[in-house]
Amino acid sequence: MNAKETLNLISKQWCDINDLRKLTGLGKNNTLKLKNEIKLELTNKGYQLPNKLLPMNEVVNYLKINVNYLQKVSNEVNC
Repeated sequence: MNAKETLNLISKQWCDINDLRKLTGLGKNNTLKLKNEIKLELTNKGYQLPNKLLPMNEVVNYLKINVNYLQKVSNEVNC
């Protein structure tokens, strides 16, 4: 995925397993493990989550995605 596609994906409110696979490039089993790690961390913080979904902003924070860099790169390509 390029920067613009990544920004489009992370602009969603909720992250499902397919979105997480696209963001990480992991296979199905490793993506499920990662999803469960994130979900456990969030439920320990007091979040109540819908089934099979994670808040995208928390996924972005967990994966340490640099949104400012992606915006800069996507703007440079559009010039």
